[in-house]
Amino acid sequence: MLNVPRARKTPPLPAPALRRWFRRRLLQWYDKHGRDLPWRETRDPYHILVSEVMLQQTQVDRVLPKYREWLDRYPTFEALAEAPEHDAVTTWYPLGYNIRPRRLHAIAREAVESYGGQLPQDEETLLSFKGIGEYTAGAIRSFAFGERAAILDTNVARVLFRVFVGRGDPKSHAMKRRLWDISWAVLPHKHVFDFNQALMDFGATVCSARAPQCQPCPLSSRCRTYPFDATSSRRASKVTTRS
Repeated sequence: MLNVPRARKTPPLPAPALRRWFRRRLLQWYDKHGRDLPWRETRDPYHILVSEVMLQQTQVDRVLPKYREWLDRYPTFEALAEAPEHDAVTTWYPLGYNIRPRRLHAIAREAVESYGGQLPQDEETLLSFKGIGEYTAGAIRSFAFGERAAILDTNVARVLFRVFVGRGDPKSHAMKRRLWDISWAVLPHKHVFDFNQALMDFGATVCSARAPQCQPCPLSSRCRTYPFDATSSRRASKVTTRS
């Protein structure tokens, strides 16, 4: 008799009441504990883009001084497009991952040549820029243009997986697509800017990867992984990866 593997169930979307509870608790937390960051004080699409690209794989405390320096030197798409690519890479130092300033430079040139020095607002056109993926497009639409757009970076994915899913491989393609679905499901129609910023802050400061603050967590009563055990989670991840 053949052993046919059972299909893995797709995690259900949170029920409407749970979505409302999650939004309320998260926004209450953000109102008290949200970080004061300079890119939260602007709606300039270029400034938002610079911050998002810098924050890829780089901690906030390292980005802060470089973000200010970069905008002092290249305050607009036009200023960046006119600069030699080598100068942009030099200014970027020591953030690393030097493909990022090169992509920013290429985006600036395309924005100037094709869109009058502006970033387009619609998702399809944003995604046509090399270097702007699904997350960055959502961040630009949400933070710069005030649109209802979901986001899913590493911190957001971690929060949504732990609170609403709790089992499976969070790094699998299928799970990432489901976490996008959940991010859209819990996204409010109002206060989208604050909500998305709250998700990122919460993942960075409370629901962290290795040492989450589970005891004071305002989401613990509904969290599927509370209390989080990093050791057992790593073991489960290894088993899931091998299967």
